[in-house]
Amino acid sequence: MSETVKTGHPKGLWVLFGTEMWERFNFYGMRALLTLFMVNSLLIKEADAAIIYGGFLALCYLTPLLGGFISDKYLGNRNCILVGGTLMAIGQFLLFLSASTFSTNLGGAKTIMWIALFIIIFGNGFFKPNISSMVGSLYPKQEKSKLDSAFTIFYMGINMGAFLGQFICPYLGDVKDDAGVRDIFAFKWGFLAASIAMIIGTITFFILKNKYVVNPEGRPIGGLPKHNTSDDFEEGETQTAKFTGKSIGIAIGLFVALFFVFRYVLVGEFGFTSVEMGQLIKGIIYPFIYSAGISLAFLIMSSAENKVERQRIWVIYIVSFFIIFFWAAFEQAGSSLTFIADNQTDRHIFGWDMPPSMVQIFNGLFVVALALPFSLLWDKLRAKGQEPVSPLKQAIGLALIALSYFIIAHNVKDLGNSGLLAIKWLMLLYLIQTMGELCLSPIGLSLVGKLAPKRFASLLYGVFFISNAAGYALAGSLGAIIPATGDKFQKAEKLGINLQEVLDKKVTLTPEQVALFEKEQLPMANTTFAGFEIHNLYEFFMVFVILCGVAAIILALLSPRLKKMMNGVQ
Repeated sequence: MSETVKTGHPKGLWVLFGTEMWERFNFYGMRALLTLFMVNSLLIKEADAAIIYGGFLALCYLTPLLGGFISDKYLGNRNCILVGGTLMAIGQFLLFLSASTFSTNLGGAKTIMWIALFIIIFGNGFFKPNISSMVGSLYPKQEKSKLDSAFTIFYMGINMGAFLGQFICPYLGDVKDDAGVRDIFAFKWGFLAASIAMIIGTITFFILKNKYVVNPEGRPIGGLPKHNTSDDFEEGETQTAKFTGKSIGIAIGLFVALFFVFRYVLVGEFGFTSVEMGQLIKGIIYPFIYSAGISLAFLIMSSAENKVERQRIWVIYIVSFFIIFFWAAFEQAGSSLTFIADNQTDRHIFGWDMPPSMVQIFNGLFVVALALPFSLLWDKLRAKGQEPVSPLKQAIGLALIALSYFIIAHNVKDLGNSGLLAIKWLMLLYLIQTMGELCLSPIGLSLVGKLAPKRFASLLYGVFFISNAAGYALAGSLGAIIPATGDKFQKAEKLGINLQEVLDKKVTLTPEQVALFEKEQLPMANTTFAGFEIHNLYEFFMVFVILCGVAAIILALLSPRLKKMMNGVQ
């Protein structure tokens, strides 16, 4: 039997914990710098940077479908983790090269950045579903009740890495002098640190995987699928996922039709006339993600063998839909909340002016502090028979993120164009969002581990991550509607123009002024959402209050029905 630590969890959990910690250091450290690097070094507009950021994150959580499929069918979890880690380390190093060359070759630096992001996207696709699947595989059927606490501990590793990455990478890469002028050449050191972290994580997993990442009988898990035995599956469960030619054909047709429907909804056209980057991402990547999720739902459901299996898969999809709204709000951290921290926040804390990209660190810090208490809370409630069903936990998570935005919305209401938001309100926002995250994200990972048939468990983890992808895509679109903040009004004032009058359409800009506005990346109109103009930060934040609040209420009302559909799984 494999050794276990005092918590009753296998030592393999801690190996996966450490591997994921370094991977998240790499990913979140890069994420903290990415939009600021694009805007300040590569001279990309904030709105476009937000959309690119959303599209990048969305694809990072769409490619796990590919990684999960390749793992289940050909390479196995272990090999895919090694491939993914290697690709991400290479991608981060290319970002280092991009940040090292932009001053002499801006076009070349942008090209290198695009190549780097696509390599990271595919690396994450190989890595993400497979390490999550391996956590679930550590526990035999009779110990599946431990998965909520196991994934909460695993999630602490995720956010310990996030904390370290969001501290070290901005400390090295987001540097300002005493006058507040940013060193746009320092970003490279943050990206290099991210690359080194990924190398450490990959080597750690390679060395320790055979000794500790094993099943209770001591046999390594996550190897080549062809070496799987009947012991890896539940009694009577088919060992290979089977998709008929007819179901694959229907899924492809459904995908194509939905792609053009979503494209028309998002950009108002079926064709491809626009060459503007933001429109290309919204018109290609976003429809691809939304269409893939729905068409794959049909394909996987067609492979379900009985009513119980079909209902359990439906639970994964229903919960995944509501999670979209959580991530759309949560992932403002890397775009709109970073811009607000940079432009309209008093970041002085304990006599130190915190870099704006480092403000995200509070999320990782709070997860590290709260993950184990939450794990113990679920264990205690389970022992008393009072543990909420998983979908209700996730509804609580949505309600908490709505609350966080409601509080900050009322604290920015009277800021005006020049007032500064106290950093304590961003700290409170991240505290409440972290509690919501701990009710939702690790519980969702655990739910897939409990409900997914073993023969396509990694694929269903990939499907689950589509909800993240769709949420990030929506996050990019919503982040782009952030209204003008303090620095924009100051820039316009230096040009001798009252920006508020421009936004209120009280003055019309001359062609020369339009050119100046474009050069300084200044808005010439208020942003809109669902046909409504967004005039200020209060209205912007209330969008997230409404989206997440309504989603929380509906999911809570559905929870009793979903509990029945889980057929005995808690």
